[in-house]
Amino acid sequence: MKLLLLGTTGYHPNQRRHTPCMLLPECGVMLDAGTATFRAGDYLQTPELDIFLTHAHIDHIIGLTFLFNVMRAHPLDRITVHATPEKLAAVDEHLFAQDIFPVKPPYESRPLAAEVPLAGGGRLTHFPLEHQGGSVGFRLDWPDRSMAYVTDTTADPTADYVEHIRGVDLLLHECYYGDEDAAWAKKTGHSSTTPVAQVARTADVGRLLLIHINPRRTDDDPIGLSTARAIFPHTEIGEDLMEVEF
Repeated sequence: MKLLLLGTTGYHPNQRRHTPCMLLPECGVMLDAGTATFRAGDYLQTPELDIFLTHAHIDHIIGLTFLFNVMRAHPLDRITVHATPEKLAAVDEHLFAQDIFPVKPPYESRPLAAEVPLAGGGRLTHFPLEHQGGSVGFRLDWPDRSMAYVTDTTADPTADYVEHIRGVDLLLHECYYGDEDAAWAKKTGHSSTTPVAQVARTADVGRLLLIHINPRRTDDDPIGLSTARAIFPHTEIGEDLMEVEF
């Protein structure tokens, strides 16, 4: 199965990266809807799209306003946005306020169910994460593969969420800062390199992709990849438009 990383930074886009949006083109699943959402129409392979939001911070939802152009590039019979009820309400009240964006795209809002069936016999489950305003992570399981998506939290190998991602083939985990900014990571509810790698090792995942990279960093190694690989060798830095088979 192919995963496409449409956007791999947080807070705001830069010349190298857009804000979070991960796409499974073959099953019509999108994880978060950041500024990279505009790219989805070029890659979708299904007539339906399910968007799962981790939370309602603007860098993860602004792409919902881009859905009209996504549908122009790739006509869709149905779009469903899944999130916790309070986050759906916040999107409706604020993002689609009459004075901000008065014409809401034609999607259905659906409170996030404990388990959501996916194409190909898969299922999506969610679990709570510690972050200002509240957030969730996602685990996606099929009979022969699995992945997890963890963003906007402070990594900790003793955190409760580690059990929810145990043994996945692919882990996408935020790594906003390198270790030199670990204090800032805790202050802002984000993650730094060493704890993320420790989470991957503790959870015994197959492969770690680092995402939600600090947009102030546009160099090739913004988080200290050698530090992460010393703890968990199967680590890579996610890049916009990277295609991942898992």
